[in-house]
Amino acid sequence: MRLLDSFPRVSLAYLPTPLEEAPRLASAMGVRRLWVKRDDCTGLAMGGNKARKLEFLVADALRAGADTLLTTGGVQSNHARMTAAAACKHGLRCLLFLSDEEPPAAQGNLLLDRLFGASVRFMPAVTLAEQDAAMAEAAAELAARGQKGYIIPVGGSTPLGCLGYVSAVRELAEQAAAQGCNPAAMALAVGSCGTLAGVLLGAAEWLPGCRIFGISVSRPAGGAAAQTARIATEAAQALAIPRQWTVADILVSDEWLGPGYGVATAEGSAAVRLAARTEGLVLDPVYTGKALAGLIGLVRRGEIAADGEVLFWHTGGAPAIFARPDW
Repeated sequence: MRLLDSFPRVSLAYLPTPLEEAPRLASAMGVRRLWVKRDDCTGLAMGGNKARKLEFLVADALRAGADTLLTTGGVQSNHARMTAAAACKHGLRCLLFLSDEEPPAAQGNLLLDRLFGASVRFMPAVTLAEQDAAMAEAAAELAARGQKGYIIPVGGSTPLGCLGYVSAVRELAEQAAAQGCNPAAMALAVGSCGTLAGVLLGAAEWLPGCRIFGISVSRPAGGAAAQTARIATEAAQALAIPRQWTVADILVSDEWLGPGYGVATAEGSAAVRLAARTEGLVLDPVYTGKALAGLIGLVRRGEIAADGEVLFWHTGGAPAIFARPDW
């Protein structure tokens, strides 16, 4: 990992984020000890996991001389919201391609996108490949006007972006040693797969005894595992680490996905209420609520031992609650 600190990086997040024990939630879940890594507290634009990825991606954009960041996501994309804010901090423009109809009113993350001055293009009923093609076309148009765009794929989930979570695991390991935390398992939400890829790569170095469970919130488990393996392997190559991941190495479940991305489930909403009413933790129904529901389910089934220590990675997402209070 000696190369990790050689990559250019800007400062966007408040680090280290807290590592907190959650005894009331642990009791409700039936586990001996539960820890929460509070990446909802990264600070940028109300916080979330994307700040860590954007520290590397925005640095690369500045190195390349870009004046505009282009990225994509859903209308309540946390990544889009945080990319727009990161652009503001570095004097860049931001162009967002959102794969939904324009809602009657801007709420939640979309409201913040507007507040940060991002230009938004709504692209309902399109594939991710079509969104990527639209970003490439827009970048070409910028170039024709003498400007330079920097395309950030969905979620910032590239080998470079995932270095944010390689570094995050190093941070976690240092905190865990200081606070007497020894997790045998951890769980986190999996969307575009870059966070899970970085956690896997970092844990292989600094927390090798910890099993990593991904809870998919956006795609079938097989696709999530394949994408995670690819990103982790390419990031390892960038760090000169001779390791490859395969689908068989990745523990991802889509059991708590429900009807699909962005659609709330009864289990996820119940987990949101449980975290709020036991620990004052604000989760969201799209990402962290489903991830906590998955962790609870894995404990109850015995796939994660209840008599050990468990860590839940809170990756943020609270602004989406305000877009759909009926959730």
